Amino acid sequence: MATTKKKGGLGKGLDSLIIDKNAGTKKSGNSSETSASEGWVNLDINKVEPNREQPRKQFDEDKLLELSESIKKHGIIEPIVVVKRDDYYQIIAGERRWRASKMAELKEVPVRIMDLTEEQIVQISLIENIQREDLNPIEEALAYKRLIDEFNYKQDEVAEIVSKSRTVITNSMRLLKLDEKVQQMVIDGTLSSGHARTILSLNDTDKQYALAERVMDEGLTVRDLEKEIKRLNDGEPEKKPKENIDPKLLAIYGELEEKLKQILGTKVSINPKDNNKGKIEIEYYSQDELDVITDKLMD
Repeated sequence: MATTKKKGGLGKGLDSLIIDKNAGTKKSGNSSETSASEGWVNLDINKVEPNREQPRKQFDEDKLLELSESIKKHGIIEPIVVVKRDDYYQIIAGERRWRASKMAELKEVPVRIMDLTEEQIVQISLIENIQREDLNPIEEALAYKRLIDEFNYKQDEVAEIVSKSRTVITNSMRLLKLDEKVQQMVIDGTLSSGHARTILSLNDTDKQYALAERVMDEGLTVRDLEKEIKRLNDGEPEKKPKENIDPKLLAIYGELEEKLKQILGTKVSINPKDNNKGKIEIEYYSQDELDVITDKLMD
């Protein structure tokens, strides 16, 4: 774990971890002129490569295509950050721009060649990953955790670097307290971060996973989930249909619930006590919504 860290640039985003050394910017023999004010240089795109030691990331092809079209029209506005290796230049920040530039069939790309420590390289790569649009909530939380654990940043410092509130950082990292199987469901996109944060109020990891599976199987909303967690925390028994109710009736009631939900625009529950009687529950979440439901019932 690093014992020191540079705080001078906090609050300025990715550049806060990059020390601009124009003296370290080199000019390729086949490149265009360097921008003296920015320390940029154009390099042969084939001499620039992603980090060979990291697993290849997944990129949204449609978004890459959109960026590629933009690059064809306007060029690359922000240079790719690289460091010099033995026989190539390794991308530290800007792999998405590099991939889109390849799709646009550019021969050269603008780069900033930096003289960075290995620690700076890791930090910059982490922060750029955090700022990627397609980073899932668990990967984002792990990136925050690594910045804090490995480089001794505090949560408010991380918040400044990535231009987010400290509350966002705290809530994101709380997801790492979930059962690992639940975390994987978030990574796979089968469980939303809203559902996941609600499940966090359960300390029992087995119950967390069981409830997450119910979200998938039964299509529970966040509000449904909150009610179920309250029931579990209060020690109330799970409400189950009585054994003497005709299964065919239960199937019919399920279809009726869906039809009433579509008509009224809110959740409707039919709770039978036996084969002949029961009750209907109609939920509303605001006075305006109650007025709308009332109008529909009185039409």
